[in-house]
Amino acid sequence: MTAVYLYDDACARTFEPFALTRPGGEMRAGALLVRERWTRVLGAPVAGQIAAPHLAGFDEPGAARVLTSGVLPRGSWLVNARFAPTLQALRDTDALVAGDTLAGIRLSEEVEVSALLDGRITLGAFARAPHSQHPVAVTGWWMREVWDYIAHLVPMLEHDIPALGAHMSRELPRTAIRVGEHPVFVEEGAVIEDAVCFDLAAGPVLISKGAHVQAFTRLVGPLYVGPDSTVTADRIANSSIGDTCKVHGEVSNTIFIGHANKGHDGFVGHSILGRWVNLGAETTTSNLKNTYGTVQLWTPDGVRETGLQFLGTLFGDYAKTGIGLRLTTGTVLGAGANVFGSAMPPKAVAPFMWGETGTFTDYRLDKFLDVAERMMARRHVTLGDSSRAQLSASYAARWTMPE
Repeated sequence: MTAVYLYDDACARTFEPFALTRPGGEMRAGALLVRERWTRVLGAPVAGQIAAPHLAGFDEPGAARVLTSGVLPRGSWLVNARFAPTLQALRDTDALVAGDTLAGIRLSEEVEVSALLDGRITLGAFARAPHSQHPVAVTGWWMREVWDYIAHLVPMLEHDIPALGAHMSRELPRTAIRVGEHPVFVEEGAVIEDAVCFDLAAGPVLISKGAHVQAFTRLVGPLYVGPDSTVTADRIANSSIGDTCKVHGEVSNTIFIGHANKGHDGFVGHSILGRWVNLGAETTTSNLKNTYGTVQLWTPDGVRETGLQFLGTLFGDYAKTGIGLRLTTGTVLGAGANVFGSAMPPKAVAPFMWGETGTFTDYRLDKFLDVAERMMARRHVTLGDSSRAQLSASYAARWTMPE
């Protein structure tokens, strides 16, 4: 079977606060991880990812290893991890074009991984002469900026949910409340308690196996609830909730990559929660300026205009907040940051920082790893040697805020 390799180009490697600790193929785009989307489209497993070298050793369930050496075999697919294809199977082609940009190429010759390590080369460098190509137009969404995962979320969910739910039950429990006519999809093994409201006026809802929806929760479509996640007792709208998350309180237009914990009250909107994020009780994000203007966001290239009227907080992997923390529009919390206190933190907090406004200090690596190990053990997950080494390398490669 032909293998697929995901490539983080130079642009993908600027997608902070996530690029420091995860390859682009492990971002959640719509209902699925980018890796999962490409596997469905090409009908082949992802055999490896080419990303920043400090991500070597990245280890999450189902993730292909990050390559730093070797060769990509002739005949394998090399695809851009910033492109999220629609979930339509594509066969009998050797080039995929999205808009005016090459999104994937079947390699006609072996390619040294070393040629891709700095992210500067484009897929077009591996295209054969035009007369021998068989390009096919592929539909989907380019992530040209990190905030595009939020900008494209609703239309992606509208596409993904019916495709993923095609073979699932559409029956709701007798005690469920239904509003609207869009479909609902319930996978076998999901638990839905009494008096759950399915608001299907604007889009569909999908509940995955092992997911648990507690009583008196209002689910507003389009909404995806991933395997083994629990949602409870508030309005959860227009969001993509990955595997093994706990979600309580009002949530809107938000992506949970997976294994994140928002177990208490507090509003989170137009935000992305990386893996192993934990939000303290009453942590609240602002997703709309009181001037109703567009939101600016810190990036490695400086503060940028997003063009979005709604944008909340980007929480890097392993980030944590204390109780009652308030976060302004367009906030970036770096991976491993632990932020608390009564004062609103700055709009960007560097990774692996500890403290509150005015007193931030470096979070010692050994302390961070000890806390991560204890936290993961509570979810019956082991922090292995490979992940320890990768997180240590990410710690060494961390970015800092300018003076």
